[in-house]
Amino acid sequence: MPEDNKITQQIIGCAIKVHTALGPGLLESAYQQCLNYEMRKSGLFVEKEKPLPLIYEDVHLECGYRVDFMVERQIIVEIKAVDALNDIHLAQVLTYLKLNESRVGLLMNFNVMKLKSGIKRVVNGY
Repeated sequence: MPEDNKITQQIIGCAIKVHTALGPGLLESAYQQCLNYEMRKSGLFVEKEKPLPLIYEDVHLECGYRVDFMVERQIIVEIKAVDALNDIHLAQVLTYLKLNESRVGLLMNFNVMKLKSGIKRVVNGY
């Protein structure tokens, strides 16, 4: 868990840097590109729009979903640019964590005045 904390702090630092420079009100895709750039620049291993397979009994979808970012092969980062985060956004991240058997994810809404209020840390199983 300490490694998870270190990585999530680094990701949040990159996101704050992007949000400070750009502010709220842009499209999600703009924040996604800039956050991808900042995380890579900081030395993190980042997989953007990583395919997430879905397996249900005999049904196998190799690319059932795409997570915005898989960072260091363990942290899922889902970004939004919406008026407010709601339960369905949280459920989406929890589902991604379960499908990938990952422990920690970050849900970030860039459409806020202070990014800190738009970040939720999500832990699978809690």
